Amino acid sequence: MTQNISTTDKVEDNGFDSIDDNDEQNKLNQNGNNNMNKLNLKEEEEVSVERVFQHELVPSWRNQLTVRAFVVSFFLSVLFIVIVMKLNLTTGIIPSLNVSAGLLGFFFVKTWTKFLEKSNMLKLPFTRQENSVIQTCVVASSGIAFSGGFGSYLFGMSESIAQLSSDSNDFKDLKIGWIIAFLFVVSFRGLFSVVLLSKTTVIDFKLTYPTGTATAHLINSFHTPQGAKLAKKQVKVLGKFFSLSFLWGFFRWFYTATDSCGFQAFPSLGLKAYENRFYFDFSAIYIGVGMICPYIINISLLVGGILSWGLMWPLIENKEGHWYKKDLGHSNLHDIQGYRVFIAIAMILGDGLYNFCKLLTHTFFALYNQSRTKRRESVLPVADQDYTSPPPQLSYDDQRRTQLFLKDQIPKWVAIGGYVAIAAISTVTLPHIFEELKWYYILVIYLISPTLAFCNAYGCGLTDWSLASTYGKLTIFTIGAWAGASHGGVLASLAACGVMMNIVSTASDLMQDFKTGYLTLASPRAMFVSQVIGTAMGCVISPCVFWIFYKAFPDLGTTASEFPAPYAIVYRNMAILGVEGFSNLPKNCLLLCYILFCAAIAINLIKDLLGKRGRFIPLPMAMAIPFYLGPYFAIDMCVGSLILFVWEKINKAKADAFGPVVASGLICGDGIWTLPASVLALAGVKPPICMKFLSRATNVRVDAFLGN
Repeated sequence: MTQNISTTDKVEDNGFDSIDDNDEQNKLNQNGNNNMNKLNLKEEEEVSVERVFQHELVPSWRNQLTVRAFVVSFFLSVLFIVIVMKLNLTTGIIPSLNVSAGLLGFFFVKTWTKFLEKSNMLKLPFTRQENSVIQTCVVASSGIAFSGGFGSYLFGMSESIAQLSSDSNDFKDLKIGWIIAFLFVVSFRGLFSVVLLSKTTVIDFKLTYPTGTATAHLINSFHTPQGAKLAKKQVKVLGKFFSLSFLWGFFRWFYTATDSCGFQAFPSLGLKAYENRFYFDFSAIYIGVGMICPYIINISLLVGGILSWGLMWPLIENKEGHWYKKDLGHSNLHDIQGYRVFIAIAMILGDGLYNFCKLLTHTFFALYNQSRTKRRESVLPVADQDYTSPPPQLSYDDQRRTQLFLKDQIPKWVAIGGYVAIAAISTVTLPHIFEELKWYYILVIYLISPTLAFCNAYGCGLTDWSLASTYGKLTIFTIGAWAGASHGGVLASLAACGVMMNIVSTASDLMQDFKTGYLTLASPRAMFVSQVIGTAMGCVISPCVFWIFYKAFPDLGTTASEFPAPYAIVYRNMAILGVEGFSNLPKNCLLLCYILFCAAIAINLIKDLLGKRGRFIPLPMAMAIPFYLGPYFAIDMCVGSLILFVWEKINKAKADAFGPVVASGLICGDGIWTLPASVLALAGVKPPICMKFLSRATNVRVDAFLGN
């Protein structure tokens, strides 16, 4: 947010009728210099954010942690965890919800403080630091819904997913007690593993952390008069589309008496296309996700759906009886389902391996260049030098931010003590939760994970891309091969994946939040405590929300279900591959996997070599998702992209300001409707109407049967 300053200088009469020519020239020169100095000062002020807030007192780190902030965070956490859980169990694509968290946190607390202010009961004003605390807490708690593996490794351990795979005997009964205990044991260690590196990443290396930076700019703008006015309008728009989306979900529910009923079974592109999962789903949540995701993501999903369900699977189905046996059942991995699952895995692994090597190389080169720069700029240490004061060449904003950021650093004894304590507790506790996960597996993971956590946090600061799932997949293959099939390698590798994913994911999230705190003058201690409390909330709320889904929908995880959880079967079969090798693959499946694995690497390589022109090339990771699930949700997401594209052509400024808000409203409304729908399912209340669509020939036979 810039400060508007008039560039018109007031000229006063000096009171003399006549002056010497030299004096006049000197005065003109002096006035010109003064004007230039004023212009330079004004230019600095125009680009300065902290000058807007320079008259506001920054509260201490304890005063930034208010009771109202955590009450609001709790209710918003429930909302966002439900949304993330639904996306986990449907498509596995989860957009950034930071904008919604910051906006809703601002709205609720601002409304509350205005009410107290009118009642003369307001003690503490609502600050941007408190807003940052709320956003951090909500994002930390909803992040557990992803890293907790409810749509991937954790659900992949269940009996229902085991029955869909080739190894149906190695499973663990899901119980809410051990799930909560597991998350508490593994979710906090990532916070302590990188907390001492906050100064290195944020101040020394000046990493951008695009999401954290964008969130900080959003929060800063909210707390200016102009930003507050825009935020009010945004909240009204969000509320409108939240209500419409919620009511639309309620309306759709009435027509879904069985799985094949309702608007989601509407053959909008024809019955033959519907058989191959090409149809518009009428889902507000997918349209909203499509409006938030970049265009190339949505196009990649659609291209992947066309390539698989429009071309590859129909051709492979013609080989039935030659490549695989007939009538094995739709969930058997020795038939067409095996091709769908393992080819998708091959593309995901190829894309993940390429980006892992690319990001790791980028990280090491950047670290090397920065270390060389530091050596060139190093000077002899001075005994009385104050290392906490910012260097004089920094701008006003950087001086103020650096000073306050270094003021409240986390004590080393807290970071080291917390790290060692959690490592000791988890090494002892995890083998009791998973007998197959031996203590020496955990010890090896804990020896390696700090380096990987820093690499992930550093890479996220450069590219805004967390590779937590890639580190998890590498752990699956490593521990699976080490343990072997005879020692419960499938469960051991999935549990080890959870340990690694939680460590590296929370580490990058924490650094994002530190960047947000740095730019909003929120104390690192306040951000760390908020992250810890949010993580604790997520460790309890996420399993409870998952348990509602798990009990309300008995067919959870199957392809015919409303919640197919595609990544659960993918992660489980990765574990089976790591343990047993390729012996269970159907005929020619391995050859196709090799081809698609290499194709994923080649596509990424070409995309990078083409530079800016490569932005039009689809992403293999996104293309792989419809290979198993089908392209129906990709069509909805492309509709969302089309809406945003047309809106930007009509009024780009309005689309930029309200596009993410409309998308958030659609996502939140449809997502929160899932909660009452689950409660109704648990209570045995079923929708009263089944809306089906039949071909003309089928309809004639049905009429004839009913007539008889």
